[in-house]
Amino acid sequence: METIEDRAAAAGHSVAVRQWLAEFDTGFAAIAGRFGRVEPRRQARLFLLGLLSDVDTRSCWQLAEHAGDVSPHAMQRLLGEMVWDADRVRDDVRGYAVAALGDPGGVLILDDTGDLKKGRHTLATQRQYTGTARRIENAQVAVYLAYAAPRGSTLIDREVYLPKAWTDDDARCAAAGVPEQVRFATKITLGRRMPARALDAGVPAAWCTADEFYGGDQHLRRDLQARSVGYVLAVAKSHRVTARPVDGPVRTDRLTAALPTRAWQRRSAGAGSKGERTYDWAWIAITPPDGETGGCHSLLVRRRTSDSELAFYRCWSPQPVPLRALVRVAGTRWNVETCFQTGKTIGLNEPQVRRWNSWYRHITLVMLAHAILTVIAARERDRHTDQTLIPLTFNEIRHLFKLMITNTTHTISHRLHWSNWRRRHQARARTSHYRRRGHTIHQPTST
Repeated sequence: METIEDRAAAAGHSVAVRQWLAEFDTGFAAIAGRFGRVEPRRQARLFLLGLLSDVDTRSCWQLAEHAGDVSPHAMQRLLGEMVWDADRVRDDVRGYAVAALGDPGGVLILDDTGDLKKGRHTLATQRQYTGTARRIENAQVAVYLAYAAPRGSTLIDREVYLPKAWTDDDARCAAAGVPEQVRFATKITLGRRMPARALDAGVPAAWCTADEFYGGDQHLRRDLQARSVGYVLAVAKSHRVTARPVDGPVRTDRLTAALPTRAWQRRSAGAGSKGERTYDWAWIAITPPDGETGGCHSLLVRRRTSDSELAFYRCWSPQPVPLRALVRVAGTRWNVETCFQTGKTIGLNEPQVRRWNSWYRHITLVMLAHAILTVIAARERDRHTDQTLIPLTFNEIRHLFKLMITNTTHTISHRLHWSNWRRRHQARARTSHYRRRGHTIHQPTST
């Protein structure tokens, strides 16, 4: 039988569809043992294929229709009632990603992102600041840990942020299935847990980086020093450091203002989509605070060449390193933003669920789907030889994957069945809403 891959090869296109499907199976095999029964194992595989398909949204309804199910109940049970541990699956996802991408110079990247939500019943939702909207909105915020290495970057850990308005409301937490032992934890506290988990699991990483929200926390810095993991952590312009010949702490922006012209060096922070990301950099040795006497402490300052905008990084390494090493790590921080952008194309921002277990399960399976595509992209770069084309990217592989692997064909009767199912469910929901408000639904009358 002729396949899409055969036709692509005949037309002169080298797309290793069979290898992509084999890599998908390898990725799924990494977690398959966490499902004790055939039904959840089968449903999890269909869920993953649905995430990589061309459905409009990654809701249980659309994923079930794509999978050929007769209702969304099996997908909903996978996220809610079926017995499996999302944290152990997370560990397997991390192990799969590191086995394919791991590098001794790997970088751990902390960041958070928010999803805009309606209502107040969805887990962790309240009015709060989110960088997604760059303002205070009704949103759900989560903290993530990404792993970046020369072969690729992907998400390896996640924690949902529960505001105090939630943790102080036992009834609200119980309704959302939040475990009783969960207590309020700041985003920084959640963030500190994730590098510790990764390093305890043996993830090869020499560095950690994060934006200034996390970089200003001395506890995170000391955690990393204790593990001999270097860091390049962004800090605010008001952050204070001590540097000779100035006595006592001084703001980073004031310290930088006194630098002579010769203190600046022009270097690239890495290749971007439009060329090298070139900035001017200054490097200042700083005096560590009490209790942080070991290793090499410094302040790194980045100046944008177009408008001289400044950014500041507090740096530490157990042994002396050259400036280019710190610049490389500082430039790596943007990889987590790319992970968020590509992750949202496969459902990272679409966990249409309300409860604790369901959120963690949905996000963990999205992380696996992201890791699989990232590994496929790494393997495609390894085999790339045609210099007239750029190597296949994550987004291009996702596009081809949904066309050639997950593009399912269903009968008209299947599509009409789902249309009827949705309309019947919506009719029941409308009736319920009207009754709760004491209203009457007026049925149209024929004339």
